[in-house]
Amino acid sequence: MTFLSFLGQNGRWLAGGFVCTLFSSYGQTFYIALSSGGIRDELELSHGQFGWLYMAATLSSAAFIPFFGRLIDTVRIERYALFVIVGLAASMVLMAWAPSVVFLFGAIAGIRLFGQGLMGHTAMTAVGRWFSADRGKAVSIAALGHQVGEGIMPVSFVAIAAFVGWRGGWLVNAVILAAIVLPSVYFLMRVPRTPSPVEIEGRISSRQWTRREALRDPMFWLLLTGILAPPFIGTTVFFHQVYLTELRGWSLGQFAGATPVLSIFAILSTFASGHLIDRFGSAALLPVMLAFVAAANLAIGLGHSASMVLVYMACMGISFGLYASAFGAIWPELYGVAHLGAIKAAVTAMMVFSTALGPGVSGWLIDLGVGFPDMIVAMGVYAFAASFLMLFLVTALRARI
Repeated sequence: MTFLSFLGQNGRWLAGGFVCTLFSSYGQTFYIALSSGGIRDELELSHGQFGWLYMAATLSSAAFIPFFGRLIDTVRIERYALFVIVGLAASMVLMAWAPSVVFLFGAIAGIRLFGQGLMGHTAMTAVGRWFSADRGKAVSIAALGHQVGEGIMPVSFVAIAAFVGWRGGWLVNAVILAAIVLPSVYFLMRVPRTPSPVEIEGRISSRQWTRREALRDPMFWLLLTGILAPPFIGTTVFFHQVYLTELRGWSLGQFAGATPVLSIFAILSTFASGHLIDRFGSAALLPVMLAFVAAANLAIGLGHSASMVLVYMACMGISFGLYASAFGAIWPELYGVAHLGAIKAAVTAMMVFSTALGPGVSGWLIDLGVGFPDMIVAMGVYAFAASFLMLFLVTALRARI
């Protein structure tokens, strides 16, 4: 099947996944961090205090993801999506109003749970279950929402907040989510996709792991050492983007304005990754993905020129594109689709947990006087080492799949 034919025959399901990943941007650190300056000023929080609050709120959200995430295995997908979108919109309204640290904590926890955690979980679980023979292409198309969101959402928020303030920005986007996104996702996902006979035969012949069996698999934990690195590292840098620009003497507009570069390279790598997954398997993407993470962080950690922002965005864009497709495809490849929601919920919780550690620990280290560029270099070195580890895992993962 050609790519255009594939799009034509599966457009509504792919569009449903794309919309969910696009608007999961509301819960991503790169989006929330745009309000960090206003939050710290209004509530009188230091970098470290806000970092620890953000970490605690994200950890709280991660604790609920395994419980709420596994419900997707037993609830119709469109109803599950409505639950997630309503929860995200309510959390955004709370963010716009939050008068104190207590309410801010609840707002961030809800936005991270429903936005970063469950919106992407909804999209990737649905697509991973609906598609098998062309799963790589399907996952990569749905994952494009992440990449497009990284390119347009920061710019749109800055534009809206310029007129109505950061609180008004959250309120306006909550209205958009409830009035436009909610009915669109319901319409697109309310008709289940019927798998082809080849896909059905593949599901019957392959082993279907339970979540408990997956968590007891040593390969599962070795895989996480590499696949959790991009969100952890990317979250840390984007969370402190305001502070980094101050250290380097760059304007925030130079950093946030370069996110379209990230988006362009992420879109290109996402398209390419879909075909690569269908041909070579998702495991083959992991060493390359981590190599680009290493290059991005070493560039911005060691370089002082504003041009390094473009290098960083390009390399991280490529890695994010590979990551989004690999993260969606590797779990059904390894463990089947019968308990995919429960397994992905556990992985998503760990991913969210890892993104919680970055802002909290790095904020604490900043308050202690540790240089943030030095931290970025250290994360780049880790990504380089993890890339070598993934090279050794590829053969074993291919055999398993």
